[in-house]
Amino acid sequence: MEEKKKKKVDFNIIKSDPTDGHGGFGAGTLSLDHVTPVIIDVDAGEASIEVGAMHARSPVEKGIKFLPNKDEVPNGKPYWLIWITIDRTEGGPYYAGVTACEMTVDREIRRGYKSLPEHVNRMDKSIKRHIIVGHMDEKSKAVLTEFLKNHDAGMWERSGDQLKSDLQVN
Repeated sequence: MEEKKKKKVDFNIIKSDPTDGHGGFGAGTLSLDHVTPVIIDVDAGEASIEVGAMHARSPVEKGIKFLPNKDEVPNGKPYWLIWITIDRTEGGPYYAGVTACEMTVDREIRRGYKSLPEHVNRMDKSIKRHIIVGHMDEKSKAVLTEFLKNHDAGMWERSGDQLKSDLQVN
């Protein structure tokens, strides 16, 4: 007798609004359309958009085996992966969710440190419009602030007070 297999519903990353107003199947799914990963090279003091980081395939991450224990990568070069979510108000677009994740990379031994659960959870928090940047070092906060302002000054101005105060360098 042939076994009937139940159709399995897998998690899908959906590019556009799956419900299109009907509220049925797919309601409540998160869209990655407005999320952008930015990587800050702490030593160089530079920030850049790295779309490949969405799937851990940025130039910084390529060829690196990531370990969950920071002590195993004692000479790792520090980086921040920043998840930025853009939203729109009547006044225009703004930085709605901005979250930061720590990452280190030692190219010489092809090893790095990052907490995959933290990276996934912070991306989720960004999509849900949270601001989590207070734990960043002062230099990186300044780099991120300049990057956001230079990318689009209007978006920076329309962004919430929490983002601006959390990124304020003391």
